[in-house]
Amino acid sequence: MSHTSVDGNKRTLRRKRKVGGDNNDGGGRRAKAEPSRLESCLDQPMDSNSIHEVVKFIPSLLPANHYDADTTEPISCGLQTLDELLSWKRNEANPFNAAVVPLAPREPSLASSSRRTLVSHDMMGGYLDDRFVQGTSSEAPYAFYHWQYIDIFNYFTHKMVTVPPAVWTSAAHKHGVVVLGTFITEWTDGYTACEAFLKEEESYRAVADKLVQISHYYGFDGWLINIENPLSEVAVKNTPLFLRYLTDQMHERVSGSLVLWYDSVIETGRLNWQNELNQSNKMFFDACDGFFTNYNWTEQHLEGMKEYGGVQGREADVYIGVDVFGRGNVVGGMFETNKALDIIRKHNFSAAIFAPGWVYECHADKTEFRKNQDKFWALLSDNLYVHRPASPLPFISSFCQGFGKALYWRGKHERDRSWFNLTAQEIQPMYYRTELEDQGWLRSRGCPDDAWNGGCSLLLEGLIPLSHTSPVSAKIFSLHVPLPSKILVSLIFKPSAGITVSLELKTADASLCDNQDVKLTSVRPEVLDEGHQLVSQFTQLCGNLNPDGWTMRCLQSELRGCTLREVCVSIQRRGEAQDTPFSCRLGQIMLLDVASLQAPPELVQGLCIYDVVWLRGTLPESDSPCLHLNATLRWDYPAKLVRHSRVYWRRLSGPDPPGQLVLLGRAYSNLFRVTELAVPEPPSLLELVVEPVMWKGFLVPENQWGKRSLSYNPDVTK
Repeated sequence: MSHTSVDGNKRTLRRKRKVGGDNNDGGGRRAKAEPSRLESCLDQPMDSNSIHEVVKFIPSLLPANHYDADTTEPISCGLQTLDELLSWKRNEANPFNAAVVPLAPREPSLASSSRRTLVSHDMMGGYLDDRFVQGTSSEAPYAFYHWQYIDIFNYFTHKMVTVPPAVWTSAAHKHGVVVLGTFITEWTDGYTACEAFLKEEESYRAVADKLVQISHYYGFDGWLINIENPLSEVAVKNTPLFLRYLTDQMHERVSGSLVLWYDSVIETGRLNWQNELNQSNKMFFDACDGFFTNYNWTEQHLEGMKEYGGVQGREADVYIGVDVFGRGNVVGGMFETNKALDIIRKHNFSAAIFAPGWVYECHADKTEFRKNQDKFWALLSDNLYVHRPASPLPFISSFCQGFGKALYWRGKHERDRSWFNLTAQEIQPMYYRTELEDQGWLRSRGCPDDAWNGGCSLLLEGLIPLSHTSPVSAKIFSLHVPLPSKILVSLIFKPSAGITVSLELKTADASLCDNQDVKLTSVRPEVLDEGHQLVSQFTQLCGNLNPDGWTMRCLQSELRGCTLREVCVSIQRRGEAQDTPFSCRLGQIMLLDVASLQAPPELVQGLCIYDVVWLRGTLPESDSPCLHLNATLRWDYPAKLVRHSRVYWRRLSGPDPPGQLVLLGRAYSNLFRVTELAVPEPPSLLELVVEPVMWKGFLVPENQWGKRSLSYNPDVTK
């Protein structure tokens, strides 16, 4: 079945809006819009396959803080005031910003990590490109992809309640990283708010309850509490009680949750940053899960804390703040942040790295962002600890970093312009450069120039020196994945001339895997020819892959009682011994349980259309106003099976035969907002279609897709 790729739902240009109907004022204001009569799936008659609409242009009822004013795209946002927080209701929350990716298991777990690493992301006020829940067009966005090095990710802004954008929570959770929002009060308004909510038990419990509900609804894991204003005697006395109640409630409602306190107010209520944990702020530390110090510490502060009895046994819960911008009298910062990490680890404390987006913000050439970010984290790597994904098979990654120059599917362009959506990020590999003997070298980096799926591939490049006769082994992943008795591996790659590429797995005895120094066994899976029964079964399920320049290799391995610890690619020179420059572009790796090679049985169910808004506007290539459909789709399908879903539309009525399917975009949950879709004038009939795209690549037959038609007529009451 053929379809056309048109990104009808994506933000390209902010288009001038015109009021619909005959009342066109030509003023470029936002168009008047009508919310659908059917504002919920529950209102729709599911025995009918068609929804009926009358095209009207009246003000939209969609909440402005959850939907872009021009396009109705769903957006992430925080809460500005105490009143907003206390009036927050689950049934008025933003369903698009609810992250659906659960926190993945990893080794070592957060609880067993003795020296943790927290990243606090503070960039230009926050809610930038990342506020667009369904992604956006962006030539040079900021992204983070060194997840294996960190334990906790905090999204920081100066709004009172910072709710992390769902794209960040999804990317972090795939890698097993805990995500914290921020609750901050500051200046005079902050003092007033604190006096109001910390005056008594009922008021501080009301605030804590709302913070717990917000975290639970939006799918993130806890809070950084930052009181940056003085407190009265009553308020400061109630603050540890507030912290303890919030922490207990978070632990009860959200598994693996954390509440951290920032070094600011002391026990007298004065705002007095201590740059250490001591007797004047220990009361707050004792009431929650951890303490994030201010940035102006010296080594003497750390030495004093080691001797301080209030820390004993909880060193891992003390996060020493490091400002990457290097503001004020601090140790390290910028590309010397490693100096601060050296001292922090020397004294066995955890680290809180604040604003590592410096690598993007303070460098004019944004095209150098990947290079600067890789350099920054490489400098820190000696003091960071690699965490290993521990989910059972399937293990699948196309190395996508959540942005790119084009969007690829199976080696071909699905979209031909730059894009950003961190929810699309997949399990990230190891990024590094290592030196070999005799000026040889090996580097691993994300490269957007070509990809198999998503926005980039993993490029291995280097030089095999004349003297190097054994294969160069490039570690791709460090894992802790239990293996079934028989696995199928699919590897898709593009090698340069003059090299041979092979796959190496390193395993350990599953019964010994809690031992960090366990002996690893090298396993080279058997390469299967195209006629092998497993290959035939796999390709039949996946359909015609048509690699077009990519090499696709299927391998199998039979193992007993093993845990997979490393995935490596071996690169061997072919031909005569000489200095050999090489590159090998990895497009995707899949490790599957052979017993799981079965067609997906599920149907997309319950597809409904609601929150319909009609707008009139012009397309970039035309001055003539046209009708735009904006609507929310929701459906049911097992989320854990799906990499993403493709959403299409097609015209069903008109003078010509029905149109072909036109791709609108990718959905990374069972929810999608169609925006700015230019549709025929009424009366007309169109169809919206959802195709699940399975993680394993197995095709879902079209008769199992979700389909729903929408008929619409002009408003004859005008």
